[in-house]
Amino acid sequence: MSKILVGLKRVVDYNVRVRVKPDGTGIVTDGVKMSINPFDEIALEEALRIKEKGAAAEVIVVGIGPADAQQQLRTGLAMGADRAILVQTDATVEPLAAARIFLQLIEKESPQIVLLGKQGIDDDNNQTGQMLAALWNRPQATFASKVELDGAKARITREVDAGLETIEVDLPAVITSDLRLNEPRYVKLPDIMKAKKKPLDVLSIADLGVSTDSQFKTLKYDPPAGRQKGIMVKDVAELVAALKQKGLV
Repeated sequence: MSKILVGLKRVVDYNVRVRVKPDGTGIVTDGVKMSINPFDEIALEEALRIKEKGAAAEVIVVGIGPADAQQQLRTGLAMGADRAILVQTDATVEPLAAARIFLQLIEKESPQIVLLGKQGIDDDNNQTGQMLAALWNRPQATFASKVELDGAKARITREVDAGLETIEVDLPAVITSDLRLNEPRYVKLPDIMKAKKKPLDVLSIADLGVSTDSQFKTLKYDPPAGRQKGIMVKDVAELVAALKQKGLV
């Protein structure tokens, strides 16, 4: 029976209004609620459903980040994952470094499927899954809205501009989840208690021999411009005149 590796990224909760630090050096995170990246939560739910159908023996959740990221991994264990791995680092890990970290874990765990969210809601890069597939030299199926397994193959339905596209990939493969794939389950209190006893291994970046040296330098963060007050117009002619005055038509 196979394993499924699932990435769980720690991000600012999607209900929190993000604020830029006064000096523009980053985002305010002190005292802010942190959660599992929603796309990753959907990926975990799909992995659990695959296991419940008998198509996988073990679901392993993987986090990359500070020690506090154990909270999100424990939530993943409470949802039903069997064990967790935290690659602990306080450094900013860009998509290519994250893909290289997953590649090292793949060599240790030999999973049949790596399930990731299609993107993080914090940086919106949408790159790690694709980079991992290239490094691993295995097929990728991104933006999955439906996953069907058939032995050593996976049939993936994905949304494209023209509608829906169904592709078939050989396993092992990388699959990234879209919002419509499923609705993650709620975590119950007994499951939270059980999750405390599940294994959670902590590795360092040095253990995996991966560099997190940044390829980019962020110069400054700026908050979005405030929205201007709207105006009421009498008719279409006045609307067109107002748009012309603003240089929009």
